[in-house]
Amino acid sequence: MRVLIIEDERSLALEMEAFLQKAHYQCELAFTARAGLRQIEDGSFDFILLDLGLPDQDGLQVLSQARKNCPEASYIILTARGQLEDRIKGLDLGADDYLPKPFSLLELQSRMQAIARRKYGWNDQALPVGDFTVDLSKRTVHCGKEEIGLSRREFDLLSYMLLHKNRPLTRMQLGEHIWGNYSDEEYDSNYIDVHIKNIRKKLSAFGEVDWLQTIRNVGYKIKIQE
Repeated sequence: MRVLIIEDERSLALEMEAFLQKAHYQCELAFTARAGLRQIEDGSFDFILLDLGLPDQDGLQVLSQARKNCPEASYIILTARGQLEDRIKGLDLGADDYLPKPFSLLELQSRMQAIARRKYGWNDQALPVGDFTVDLSKRTVHCGKEEIGLSRREFDLLSYMLLHKNRPLTRMQLGEHIWGNYSDEEYDSNYIDVHIKNIRKKLSAFGEVDWLQTIRNVGYKIKIQE
C-alpha cells in the first residue's frame, strides 16, 4: 500500500518511513504542508499520516484540502496537541484515527491494519480467493496445506488486487501503489504483465485462477462473487 507521511520532524518521518517499508508499505515523505498537498495532487495514496503542527500551514487545513483531492485515502492525524477540540475537529473533517505523540510505531501499524480491515470489509488476516487462502499478516499463499512461493513483488501485487476485488485496476495504478512513482517510461514497459503471468503460472499448478482476469486495454482485476 502507498503511504504519504506529512511530518516536519525529519527524524520521526524517516523513522516511520523505515519502519513501514520493512512492513512492506510504499512510503513517500513531505516535510511541509505545501509539499504534501503537491504530492497528493500528483498521485493517489492508501494512507496519509498527517502532523497537525506543520510550519507553513495548520494541519487541519491541510486535512480539509487533502480530503478533496484524495478522498479514497485513509487519514491518521499525528500530533503533540492534546486538546479534545482538535481531535473532534480532525475526525469531523474526515480523519480515520488520531494518534498523539509520542507513539509506538507498532501501535501505528496496528491502527493502519485496523482501518484497512474496516475499509475493505475483512475480519481477519486470511482472505479466501478461489481455491487459495492469502494471509496478509504472514504474507503467505496456501492451497489447502500447500504453501505457494511468491516473490515479494508478486505477493504485494496479488494482495493489493485482492483488497480491491471486483475493481478493474490499471497498470499505472498497480505500478504506483506497489512500486511508488510510475514514470511514463515505466508505463510503456510490460513488467506488470510479467508479474501477473508469473502469479498465474505459480498458482495454476495448484488450482484454478480464472478469478484473476485481464481487462483488455485497461489492466487486471480479481473477480469474486460476494
